[in-house]
Amino acid sequence: MGQEVDCLTLRHRLGRAHHRPRLVLAMLCAACTLHFASEARAQCSAKDVLHNRMSLKEAVSADANRHLIKSATDVPAWKRITLGTFKDSLALRNALDAAGCRVGELAGQILARPAFVVTPKKAEVELVAVSAVELGFATNTVSLAPVYARARQLGFEVAAAELGPQLRLQYFDQPMGEFLIIGMKPIKTWSGEPVILSVVNGGAGLILIGQDGGPDAEVSANSRFVFVRPNQIVLTDELRRELALVPP
Repeated sequence: MGQEVDCLTLRHRLGRAHHRPRLVLAMLCAACTLHFASEARAQCSAKDVLHNRMSLKEAVSADANRHLIKSATDVPAWKRITLGTFKDSLALRNALDAAGCRVGELAGQILARPAFVVTPKKAEVELVAVSAVELGFATNTVSLAPVYARARQLGFEVAAAELGPQLRLQYFDQPMGEFLIIGMKPIKTWSGEPVILSVVNGGAGLILIGQDGGPDAEVSANSRFVFVRPNQIVLTDELRRELALVPP
């Protein structure tokens, strides 16, 4: 929004100077628009992901921990992200487009469904990334239902649907080849197919995709799931101020 204001301000100021050619005005505004558009999109392409990983502090891979989990309290937070930063799902989808993050067909359907809602107020959540093997499954593949049941038994919380696209927007330095399944309640497509989201860097850029979210859907036991750390919602300063006004 601030970028649009800059261009509009430029247009207004130059428009008042009648002695300046309109062609110059048009060229400057076009350059302004192209600059900000390219700047906004410099996030999710393969080249920009490589640049992010070289210029930013090295990201902690979700594959960092490999041990049998006995309790959610034993697992350190992998990443912290902010939810509730967009007024609605359309604004969230527009942000993905602006950043150049690709959205798969199934994921696109999910983001457009009424069941997909965004958090009304800002809040930070701490995430963990765990595999079915770490949850205690010894088979090569496992279906989603027992993975979710085991995660809840250990104390992990299922993620809000908003977490998938928000993680995509807040994880621009994702290592190549990393595939993270969001441990969320499935949302049905227009045809009734249950779908969950995954945040992926397949080497050709960053993408948000959807996959079968049915209880019997099978995945590799080495697949990594993103869940929320229990009771680890971190309030923003804005929420702290609001809560301070509420009597105990």
